[in-house]
Amino acid sequence: EGEGPRLDLYGFIMLDAIYDFDKVDPAWEDTLRPSRIPVNCPGDAGCGADGNMIFSVRQTRFGIKGFVPTGLGELTTILEFELFGVGDDEGQTTPRLRHAWAELGQLGAGQTWSAFMDPAVFPNTIDYWGPSGMIFLRNPQIRWTPIRDDNGELAIALESPGSALDTGKLQEIDPSLDVDPRTVFPDLSAHWRTTGDWGHFQLAGILRSVGWEVASNPKGEPNGEELGWGLNASAVLNFFDKDALRMQLAYGEGIASYINDGGSDLGPDNNFRPEVLPLLGWLVYYDHYWSDQWSTSLGWSMVDQDNSHNQSDDAFHQSQYGNLNLLYYPTNDVMIGGELVHGKLEHKDGSSATDTRLQMSLKYYFD
Repeated sequence: EGEGPRLDLYGFIMLDAIYDFDKVDPAWEDTLRPSRIPVNCPGDAGCGADGNMIFSVRQTRFGIKGFVPTGLGELTTILEFELFGVGDDEGQTTPRLRHAWAELGQLGAGQTWSAFMDPAVFPNTIDYWGPSGMIFLRNPQIRWTPIRDDNGELAIALESPGSALDTGKLQEIDPSLDVDPRTVFPDLSAHWRTTGDWGHFQLAGILRSVGWEVASNPKGEPNGEELGWGLNASAVLNFFDKDALRMQLAYGEGIASYINDGGSDLGPDNNFRPEVLPLLGWLVYYDHYWSDQWSTSLGWSMVDQDNSHNQSDDAFHQSQYGNLNLLYYPTNDVMIGGELVHGKLEHKDGSSATDTRLQMSLKYYFD
């Protein structure tokens, strides 16, 4: 007889001790997001005296995997949480849903990694947010995976839509005008991956309808949609026993909702009508293992966005992000390490600021 249903519990406890040589928005002090670095001081969140010490357990994670035999094959599920609050909970240590996913055969549904991203290019770093230029989003979706074997994978998904709208100077001219994002169709994403002993290569694409409406007017008029699109090429190349070179290059229009940090999907053009904004994101990292107990990760990432004519002068234009670390693994279930993290934010008008921090982390796994 085959095995019956089973549950696997897993996760880790993680403490981050961070010394920030500069400053970021206090709601985001547990990690370095370049888009949260204050540039216009006084005024921006985080302005003030440089130097700040932070202790945080917000990376701590807990998950449950379920496996249930059925007449159609094994039903697999995953429910996973962490303690890093975002959105209305930003700045708080509170449970946050990461994955709520179920898959049976070729069909999956719930919330998990977007089909437009490649989670394997996330480097072996300890800062929470990670490379700003990485395509990174856990998104509610329905996914069909007609091909999945040792040689590769083909997946197609309908994903939850969203429009990151920057009203820019329009809001400065008429603050009473209520211009809101509007989405009519789901995002269509897909990826193809080829895999071998050498590593893998993945090519992904996305088509989106990004829209707006003037909610303060009858029937939301004027309103409309623009076509967003993107391509994402990524690879992990294996070297020696455990080393890996991780790379990604993504470009598109109206894809800022899928980038790890920074930018908008839409911005006001010369006539104050929303237009899709081009965006480029890339990363290159090398993970090196000195031995079974010591490793180093070194790399750099960047996001660059073309701004529209009537975005505000302080609109996001470019960010840079890099890490260098040394990590020690005394046993398979414990990690102790230090990391130097640097970020830079540049606005549309050319004004910029940087932040550098040193992070020490202790991580204890359980499963």
